[in-house]
Amino acid sequence: MFVGRIFYRSLCTMAPVAKSFDYLVIGGGSGGLASARRAAEFGAKCAIIEKARLGGTCVNVGCVPKKVMWNTAVHAEYLMDHKDYGFDVNGTTTFSWKTIKDKRDAYIKNLNGIYKSNLDKSQVEAIVGDAKFVGERCVEVDGNKYTAEHILIATGGRPVFPNTPGVEYGISSDGFFDLEDLPKKAVVVGAGYIAVEMAGILKTLGSDVSLLIRKDKVLRTFDSMISSELTEELQHIGINLMRQTQVSKVEKAADGRLTVFTNNGEISEVDTLLWAIGRVPNTEIGLDTVGVELDSRGNIKVDEYQNTSTKGIYALGDVCGKALLTPVAIAAGRKLAHRVFNGEDTKLDYSNIPTVVFSHPPIGTVGLTEEEAVAKYGKDNIRMYSARFTPMYHAVTERKTKTIMKMICLLPEEKIVGIHMMGIGCDEMLQGFSVAVKMGATKADFDSTVAIHPTSSEELVTMR
Repeated sequence: MFVGRIFYRSLCTMAPVAKSFDYLVIGGGSGGLASARRAAEFGAKCAIIEKARLGGTCVNVGCVPKKVMWNTAVHAEYLMDHKDYGFDVNGTTTFSWKTIKDKRDAYIKNLNGIYKSNLDKSQVEAIVGDAKFVGERCVEVDGNKYTAEHILIATGGRPVFPNTPGVEYGISSDGFFDLEDLPKKAVVVGAGYIAVEMAGILKTLGSDVSLLIRKDKVLRTFDSMISSELTEELQHIGINLMRQTQVSKVEKAADGRLTVFTNNGEISEVDTLLWAIGRVPNTEIGLDTVGVELDSRGNIKVDEYQNTSTKGIYALGDVCGKALLTPVAIAAGRKLAHRVFNGEDTKLDYSNIPTVVFSHPPIGTVGLTEEEAVAKYGKDNIRMYSARFTPMYHAVTERKTKTIMKMICLLPEEKIVGIHMMGIGCDEMLQGFSVAVKMGATKADFDSTVAIHPTSSEELVTMR
């Protein structure tokens, strides 16, 4: 158990009394919350500083509300198939954006309350406001100073906007959750997973959607099979994909409608323009005061143990610019608490982290892409297996989607170093297969596993 405590009041000489903690966490997102609560279990006196709602990006304007909207869009897809399955829907089905928005917002508000309740139960103090370093191990919030022997920076990131005339007429992915109604016509700019997910949700729910990308494909950092197939699938569901297209300016009419000008023409009478071109870390907290170093992209530099360049100050999550995923931040935060406050030599293994993209259909991926595997081991040392099929769900439907799978193996024992798939259910099936990859499973291990029939997942244990 953690027993030591050092006070740094002398470093905050501008305040008559500075409240001291063992562990001060800047940022009340998933990683910060998990780390503070775990440290408190080991007897550390902890506090979290957060200026906005508890839960960070994921809970408030990210994974959680996005998944609610994706689930909503999946219902819209199933409605298309009801007749093929023998159900008479008796006319046109209407959709109320307000209904799901109100329910979604109420759910998020409840989660905010649960996070605060959990902090109280763990006896972690919640401090509301903007934090800024003003000295060694000393942070100021609204004129009050706080010190700690150990300080964690888990401030996350925020959407970035381009330097384009009229950029202010668009919204970010954060603003998506403030929309009061489903846009009739929307333009989404970006080729990453956020752009793909938002465009898919809007289109499936009934919007006329154009997706503007700078290159020829979406998700270019993913395996080439996934990138190519999803690019094709986006067009298959009716999204107007505009390749090699960049916005030059945006104009807003008196009635609020937008005209988006690009290098390839213009798109007029747009209700919503959504920028999804990347994110930047939130590091404007006086890091130069304490000598915390940043990399060339503005991310905080950390070693494998989440140590920054300044002793006693740590960083994790999106602010470090690596593996920008909520479960990664949670895992890293808990392991940091175990190391610092329970004396364990532990750190997060950043290899083979499973990732899901909630596109239509969803994508699941873990391990190396084909391109990464070839670059690391050489083409002659890699063997690949793949499958492409129409899932059984579509056996009786007029609407069709496809499922694709790829397994990348390292010779000679055929150790599985990557699995990539897209199709109905791939988001859920990946978790179990990623455990196998993490444990070092081989193709022979998969081959010796009896298939579950009839399922899409059986293809991964029957590939030839």
